Amino acid sequence: MTRATQSPQESSPGATRRQFLQWGTAVAAASSLANAAIPQVHAAEDTAASFVCTTAACRSLAAQPGIPTGKPATNSGQRGSGATTTVRAGSASVKLTDDNMAELCAKQKVFDRLWEGEFRANALVLDAGQKICLLSLDALTAPLDVTCRAASRIAAATGIPEDNILICATHTHTGHWTDDCFGSRPNTEFLRRMEEASVRAAVKAVAAIDGAKPRAEATVLFGQSQEATVGRNSRLLLKDGSIGWYGYEQEDVIRPTGPYDPDLYVLALRRPDGAYSGLAFNHSVHNIGRIREDCMSPGFYGLAAQEIERRHGAIALYLPGAIGSTHNATYNNSAVPAAECVHRVVDAVEEALDRLQPAIPGPITVVNRQFTYHVRRFDEAKEAAAVKSYLDRYLPKSGMLEACRKERESMAPHQGEARRLRLQVIRLGDLVFVGIPGELFARLGLEIRRRSPFRHTCIIGLANAYLGYIPDRKAYADGGYQTWAAWQSAMEVGTGEAIVDKAVAMLDELYDAAPPQRRGAS
Repeated sequence: MTRATQSPQESSPGATRRQFLQWGTAVAAASSLANAAIPQVHAAEDTAASFVCTTAACRSLAAQPGIPTGKPATNSGQRGSGATTTVRAGSASVKLTDDNMAELCAKQKVFDRLWEGEFRANALVLDAGQKICLLSLDALTAPLDVTCRAASRIAAATGIPEDNILICATHTHTGHWTDDCFGSRPNTEFLRRMEEASVRAAVKAVAAIDGAKPRAEATVLFGQSQEATVGRNSRLLLKDGSIGWYGYEQEDVIRPTGPYDPDLYVLALRRPDGAYSGLAFNHSVHNIGRIREDCMSPGFYGLAAQEIERRHGAIALYLPGAIGSTHNATYNNSAVPAAECVHRVVDAVEEALDRLQPAIPGPITVVNRQFTYHVRRFDEAKEAAAVKSYLDRYLPKSGMLEACRKERESMAPHQGEARRLRLQVIRLGDLVFVGIPGELFARLGLEIRRRSPFRHTCIIGLANAYLGYIPDRKAYADGGYQTWAAWQSAMEVGTGEAIVDKAVAMLDELYDAAPPQRRGAS
């Protein structure tokens, strides 16, 4: 995974950003999807359009309206006294690939390989007096400068407040680079497409609402199931005392060192005719895995979302959860094939759809808060020894040793620096989404859910920016790749727990302002 940082003084799109991408390749599967359509494989077409689009400059993080100090934006809904069971809703998608260059105002191709399924920007807009936009991008990360410009443009084009826009990446590992990493540069044209497609998808979703009166009215529904077989805690304690990453065998393993959250949540907006205006699902595993090894891919979650759309005729968004310590693959040859992952995820979504219930009436509320953290301090000799010990034994030919050294060298002058991030909470009655700009470890995500006063709490990772791994204290003590000192794990020990405390305080604030009604209460 990549890592991007921004100091309070860095305000331009060109500000220094450091990243670190997890080494490894996705495990391909030769099997086809049972009971599902095999994703179509695409090649680039010879189409082009003049580049005529312009973008607004990204404002500084300190000046972002996404980091307010005042009261949360609140609306009590259209049905009186806090009711939000019924809203107006619309959804739309825009392809990011070379077969959509005209719409994206693109003048150069960026897909030099075949791709399976589709890479898209998917938008879901809810309107209950004020509008809220959820956007999911089939990309590794959504860097701050991209999300900042996109949100600003969306607000200008649609009137949706920037505070009310959440943009996340699906974290597919089989697409384009989106940040600097080991000498590889981000694909700037793909980043531009991410921004452009986000804006266009949001505008289309709003147009779908405005053009569908009165059919845009939809009931807010929520469903829950579990999928506990496509992921697992990936930080396994090995017999030599190290924490597994890649390159080890099953016989090297003693036990997992942390939990895994298998719960799967579905948000559904259903019209009076029974059709869906839009769907979103939330699950917490790294999106690593493609069906065809020779193709770029939105990953098994992206393919699952497209299969759900095929079945139900509505745009489906994948919203990643607390994925930082959970993977599909651990020891060598342990991964569930991607086609089977798609099948299992789709089955779990269908189960949740069968269990849909109306959201308990309550306010639609969005609150954003800034959070200050510090770049970690580290002992160079100790860190170098830990990295060398693991790589020499398990990945001697990876080339990672020098790359890790350069990461520490880059990070060393910034030790102790204060930096800021944004936390976001979106409330829909008794359902809340907590946006975290990184890869939160499962233990921390579960703690937010446990302490939340709301009945249903969903963590959305990689939201609005990307700040790398967010480990818990125990993970730092255990060590391992995700906690090696580098820009991919730059936060000081204890930051994860402090983020949990801050998020829970935001949830308590929203709950105390308007406790949800009990189900069945008038």
